[in-house]
Amino acid sequence: MVLLQVKASGFGSFMQLLGVLLIFIFVLAITFVTTKWIAGYQKSNSYNKNLRVVETLRLTQNKYIQIVEAGEVYLVVGIGKDEITMLTTLTEEQLKSLDVYDMTKQTKAGENFQEILNKLKERLPRK
Repeated sequence: MVLLQVKASGFGSFMQLLGVLLIFIFVLAITFVTTKWIAGYQKSNSYNKNLRVVETLRLTQNKYIQIVEAGEVYLVVGIGKDEITMLTTLTEEQLKSLDVYDMTKQTKAGENFQEILNKLKERLPRK
């Protein structure tokens, strides 16, 4: 009779372990799906066609100078803790060469990393 109780106790422990494992896998799956959904939602909301930060220079801990492309105009703005100040406007000719930036502007959504890397290698000067 004691042997029968030990077997039943072992089987009950195994079933509890199996139940906890299934619940853990279920929680992981829900977390994965939720993370993918939130990432897609944020990506679709943060996509801008007319505004793009071209370059940022950090002056102090919370003061920056940025070049922002707004349509076809380049704006130089100073950004502080509580304010944004327009410094000047630039034309495309006044900007120094930004080959990597231009390349990322021209990439298509369907391109994979290897294609982008090959394009970048073609633009780099050979030694």
